[in-house]
Amino acid sequence: MYPGTYGKTQPDKAAVVRAATGETLSYRQLDDRSNRLARLLHAHGLRRGDHVALYMENSLVFFDVIWACMRSGLYLTPINRYLTAEEAAYIVDNCDARVLIASAQLAESEALGRLSPRCDMKLAAGGAIPGFTDYEPALAAQPAQPLDEERLGSFMLYSSGTTGRPKGILRPLRDIPPVDGNPQMKITAEQFGFDASTVYLSPAPLYHAAPLGSATSVLQAGGTVVMMDKFEAATALDLIERYRVTHSQWVPTMFVRMLKLEPAQRARDLSSHRCAVHAAAPCPVDVKRQMIEWWGPILEEYYAATEGVGMAAISSREWLEHPGSVGRARGKPFHICDEAGNDLPAGEAGLIYGEPVSGVAFGYHKDAGKTAGSTHPTNPDWMTVGDVGYLDKDGYLYLTDRKAFMIISGGVNIYPQQIEDVLALHPKVADVAVIGVPNPDLGEEVKAVVEPAPGVAPSEALAQEILDFIRGKLGRQLTPRSVDFTDALPRLPTGKLYKKALKDRYWGAAPEAAPLSTR
Repeated sequence: MYPGTYGKTQPDKAAVVRAATGETLSYRQLDDRSNRLARLLHAHGLRRGDHVALYMENSLVFFDVIWACMRSGLYLTPINRYLTAEEAAYIVDNCDARVLIASAQLAESEALGRLSPRCDMKLAAGGAIPGFTDYEPALAAQPAQPLDEERLGSFMLYSSGTTGRPKGILRPLRDIPPVDGNPQMKITAEQFGFDASTVYLSPAPLYHAAPLGSATSVLQAGGTVVMMDKFEAATALDLIERYRVTHSQWVPTMFVRMLKLEPAQRARDLSSHRCAVHAAAPCPVDVKRQMIEWWGPILEEYYAATEGVGMAAISSREWLEHPGSVGRARGKPFHICDEAGNDLPAGEAGLIYGEPVSGVAFGYHKDAGKTAGSTHPTNPDWMTVGDVGYLDKDGYLYLTDRKAFMIISGGVNIYPQQIEDVLALHPKVADVAVIGVPNPDLGEEVKAVVEPAPGVAPSEALAQEILDFIRGKLGRQLTPRSVDFTDALPRLPTGKLYKKALKDRYWGAAPEAAPLSTR
């Protein structure tokens, strides 16, 4: 099933609700609008396998574009709306987009249009953009009937670029009609119990793989998506109560912010809430334990990557028996290997290799070198995205950190995640990143960069308090040599730290952006 079917069987049901305004997109409207856009793209000459780029905030129009591409055999590349025009233009060019659809509400859209000369059609949604065609009149000029021949499209997503330039992840299209449904969306719906009764809260940006995949899976199942423009802790709880939300998806930083709310702000009727999915980053043990105590055993965690190489999942009850784990493999197993590709025993950390969940290996678009670098030295079916972790004796996977984030200080390997997790719930810390900075003797030394909690002033005394706190939890070897304070860490709305930008401040790429050093 897909929105084209539901446009006939439940035409007036809300497919998507924009929570900030109460605007609703019904299944009939979604069917009609996606048909019109599919016809517009087809009339412009796009055919199966062509690419469309989307640069947009969370918007109802976002869903027009998703389903127009899904029903006409096109690749859709949603672009991080927080990228600069130059950064976004790299993706538009790299993905070979023939059409760019951009929001007039985003300041970078006009410049992005100028920097995307290979796009022979540019559509402006939500207002006018110089050099673009207005979206709504162009849509209205097309009939609302489906194309004569519909084939299933797909996403071509880009990595978040937290450790380098974003990489496009390309897989072959499936040659099936969209009415049969997307097989991966079916798997997601079955895993989390999405069906026509589902009311799904989406608090994260839709350009990111996890919320995009879950929201589209809910719509394929005939449920309703309640979409937030941006995450705000108290508002998210209000929406669960107001819309009787049944399912939701989060990242750990959202949990931290909700846990730090005052008791009166946390006092909401959450009785409708039966499944809270989280992923994208490891969740500190203390944070997850407190969330289970608050919400009950409804947290469902999974570990996966946009590249689709392996998947693990774990229920709340399993997690309480294996705290800190991201779950056991669903389908093909994970493999933990050393730098030479040798298998490591249980309990020993190494590179995590997985096998394609869909049975079809991914490739990094136009970058055979990066694809080869992600492939196991001797087994071409095993691939890694650079995560480091270990398996326990029962086969449960634990993440240590990303290989790219590892700090080598005086020959000792230090993984920042462990230190960051300790500080996650410190009452005077709003956010924290731990990185390696230059040291002439050790190569790198460990530094904590802290965003103080509201009302807390940076000081030498606070820096010392933070260092003493870490030392008491982890010991001297893992205690940073220094603490710097900053007004805001470069964290993406998906919850991921943009560590490359942070490290550039200390390694010479952007010295003027270095935060105030207090220690």
